[in-house]
Amino acid sequence: MSRWTDAHCHLQDKYLSEWKVEGDALATLDRAYAAGVDRVVVIGTGEQSSREALAISELVHDVAMYATVGLHPHSATEDLEPIIAMARAGHPRLVGIGECGLDYYYEHSPRDAQRDAFVRQLHLARELDLALVIHARDAFDDLFDIFRSEGVPPRTVIHCFTGGPADAEGCLSWGCDISLSGIVTFKNAESLREAARLVPLDRLHVETDSPFLAPVPHRGRPNEPAYVSLVGAFVAEIRGEEAEVLRRATAENSARLFKLPIQ
Repeated sequence: MSRWTDAHCHLQDKYLSEWKVEGDALATLDRAYAAGVDRVVVIGTGEQSSREALAISELVHDVAMYATVGLHPHSATEDLEPIIAMARAGHPRLVGIGECGLDYYYEHSPRDAQRDAFVRQLHLARELDLALVIHARDAFDDLFDIFRSEGVPPRTVIHCFTGGPADAEGCLSWGCDISLSGIVTFKNAESLREAARLVPLDRLHVETDSPFLAPVPHRGRPNEPAYVSLVGAFVAEIRGEEAEVLRRATAENSARLFKLPIQ
């Protein structure tokens, strides 16, 4: 595994059209492969986007695609049952539940609804032995309280981690992996960079969260999986590691987290 893995992206038409991404999913994947990416995990955030993530994962391309199904905390009041049924039905490319979790920064859904939807998805990931992909923003105290009461599935990742060193240490102590996005390159993200330096190499992932959060020098423009190499190279530099070392490690970590086949 000498190429990059984008551990978290959104290639559904809804997201690509909203951000006016050039071309469709296949064109985006062409650019990713040219940039050294050979694996992506397409993330569901609701019923429709989860169905689309599974459909995209079936496309034939040089970039291997996998999918998750889940309900984002912004939509926590929506019906979770279709996603549960989708997950239990099984799919050869289904590798995770989420993204799900808690977002107290925007609070587009009531906190109690967020917690309920998250706990149900946590149990679903454990039931089906799938990775749990967590969105956590300004909510680490409640996140850890839920871990304390419900436990943590053995393969769990905090996606697009935005906390500081103490938050990172808390997540690591609960057995979670940590995934870094283009936010780590932003000028005002020094606390996040401090956290990135302390994550053990075997617990680290890189992602784009595309089409959101493009790294410097593309900040403010549509993001895409091709840019995961920029995130990875930046993270390697601030950690004092060779980019190739970090590329190999993060690819292996994502393969372990999502139980991807060895290439």
